[in-house]
Amino acid sequence: MTKDNEKRDWVAVLTNPLLQQILALLVIAMGAITLLAVFQVTTGIWTNTWVERLRYWLGWGAFLLALAIVLAGLLWLQHQLDRSTTWRWRPFVGAELVFFSLLALTHFIVGKDDLWGLVEFGRTAVFSPSGGLVGWAISKLLLEYVGGPATLVALLIFLALGLGLTFDMTSADVKRLAGSVLEAFADRAERRSAEPAARSDLPPARPKPIQKPASTPPRAAPLPREQIDREHTSPSERKRTPSIPIKARTEPAAATPPPARSGAHSVPSPREVADFHRAAPPGTLTRPPLSLLNDTEGPALSDTEIRQKSYTIKKTLAQFGLPVEVVEVRVGPAVTQFGIEPGFLDSSPEGGRKVRVSQITSRTDDLALALATPRLRIEAPVPGRPYIGIEVPNSTIQLVGLREVMESETFRKLNSPLAFALGHNVAGDPVAADLARMPHLLIAGTTGSGKSICIKAITTCLIFTNTPEQLRLVMIDPKMVELVRFNGLPHLYGNVEVDLERVVKVLRWVALEMDDRYRRFADASARHLDDYNNEMTKKNEPTLPRLVVLIDELADLMMLAPDAVERLLCRIAQMGRATGIHLIVATQRPSTDVVTGLIKANFPARISFATAGQMDSRVILDTPGAETLLGAGDMLYVAADASHPVRVQGCFVSEEEVDRVVEFWSKQVAPVEERAPWERVAPPEGYDAIEEDAGEEDEDAELLQEAIDLVQEEGEASASLLQRKLHIGHPRAARLMQMLEDMGVIGPPETAGRTRAVIIGGEGDYD
Repeated sequence: MTKDNEKRDWVAVLTNPLLQQILALLVIAMGAITLLAVFQVTTGIWTNTWVERLRYWLGWGAFLLALAIVLAGLLWLQHQLDRSTTWRWRPFVGAELVFFSLLALTHFIVGKDDLWGLVEFGRTAVFSPSGGLVGWAISKLLLEYVGGPATLVALLIFLALGLGLTFDMTSADVKRLAGSVLEAFADRAERRSAEPAARSDLPPARPKPIQKPASTPPRAAPLPREQIDREHTSPSERKRTPSIPIKARTEPAAATPPPARSGAHSVPSPREVADFHRAAPPGTLTRPPLSLLNDTEGPALSDTEIRQKSYTIKKTLAQFGLPVEVVEVRVGPAVTQFGIEPGFLDSSPEGGRKVRVSQITSRTDDLALALATPRLRIEAPVPGRPYIGIEVPNSTIQLVGLREVMESETFRKLNSPLAFALGHNVAGDPVAADLARMPHLLIAGTTGSGKSICIKAITTCLIFTNTPEQLRLVMIDPKMVELVRFNGLPHLYGNVEVDLERVVKVLRWVALEMDDRYRRFADASARHLDDYNNEMTKKNEPTLPRLVVLIDELADLMMLAPDAVERLLCRIAQMGRATGIHLIVATQRPSTDVVTGLIKANFPARISFATAGQMDSRVILDTPGAETLLGAGDMLYVAADASHPVRVQGCFVSEEEVDRVVEFWSKQVAPVEERAPWERVAPPEGYDAIEEDAGEEDEDAELLQEAIDLVQEEGEASASLLQRKLHIGHPRAARLMQMLEDMGVIGPPETAGRTRAVIIGGEGDYD
């Protein structure tokens, strides 16, 4: 144990930052002296001997070695001055390969007749092409075993490989560079060939007036068909995949797209686009181009801020006796995650005792105070990584656009008609999800945290990749102002439903549509929607579209008709996946009376924006953490097959972008004045949602006297007591408890879930 302590003491001395800085300065001084001695600016016994040895071994490479020593010392010093340097092996290996290849190549070319004589000459000469003993050994070995021409080819190959590793170039980068060089030479040849024609005796042509391009291309105008398909394919597929428009029902010959104008912008004018759509045969639909969406970029976190925050975290924890190391930094659009690796407590008598994770997580408030941030989230540990993640808000939040996520490889790999973009994670990587795998999504968060924008972004993403015959939407917006911009969209059944009294009728129609699809599947012997559509396609019969129901505020619906809404939502969620029916439900009040246990059980995929407290976070995510979010799109996303939430900065879509996409589809598909399908469905005889709730209220009034007698007899009151004694459900028991409190029969709620006290004289107040 004593030897281990002595060894640890020596390691602590050698890793002392002050000692490391002194050693770095000594390395810089050694490199500078070597550089001066190589150029014979300074002479001396030690320097002359040192330089002679370098020239004997490396020849002209002594100059590069001196520069490398200085550079290594500077990088070492920079790393010790709280400016962490990322060490990568590829540039180092590539630089060494270039160095030794050049030594052998110059020695082989210049001293081919007398290789050893060039070594002796370079030992004394100041400027010599000799590669030294190293260059002689490499060239001599290759010359004897493979011959002269093969030696030259091998050294050139090693040189090219070293350059590629040094500058981190791939084969695609080399091809792109070669292509740009060839294009430059071709343009230069064309200009030279055009010069004699310009100097001919013909009179000069009258110059055309220069038309200044518009500052920004018209974003509301859709691109021609070829350019639309080009934007939705990868660069490697653009050359080999022909542009094919999306067919609605028939497959007629495609119309010729409008010609692109020359100039800075190749976007056609609105008149050209209108002419193209008039010339296109009926039934041919084109997807919206991504140019309808805005490019959003924001300031990223600077290296200086990263170093300062890393030093602050390390110093703050060290002040509490918790040595840690910042091993990784992941910069996202809204937060930066600092990967913290716990160190060892050298002060313990046993030695080797490591800092516990709980010791770091308990210092959340101290870290927030030191970093001057109101909210701090610690992920302990980061899933799949051997460190603790401390997520610190950035000084400036970077806006995440829908377009950049849809253009990413992550979104393309999903290859699903119901794929949608979510945003960027804490590392700045795009995050996308597939609604078909969820198969339903529950969204919650406080007012202004980003729920409605998330729903609009998901809807915009879905209508980008689906035609009205492939996808239909049902939208319910009790707030009346968020989703009404989608009115007129051909994907939408009717209009956005804003009347609360009709919501139960809408959900009932969705349930009837689900039952009707199951009957069709049984007749066609199909298990799910894709099987059914494949069978119908073979028979040239109409197929069924996918149906997505979006509800912007669930709390208002649960206040109006809680039992009916809960029953219909649970039934659709349980059986709607096979029929292609999916639910996206949002609420700003994630309490147990809104997000009930049955609803949570049927919505495994959930998104939580900033919540008011830890209890709301546990209701929606079954774990705390959402109370520390920043708002403005900052979310925690739990996939259906994931066990832990992922922090994501959600995509932002503006009202102008939504209007452009809706206008694009409206121009292709003429609006049809027809009633919503749920208006044509007659409700059950004697059924009405409001009447149902009124009947429930009458039953509550009948049970009220029994509840008063029961609580006065028992001497205490609780919802569970009413459930057991009166044989009723929890919603009705909760309503009875509220009525008893309003009448003064029972007292206010007690803390920690205790039973309520019964106030004497309550029966008289009731009379």
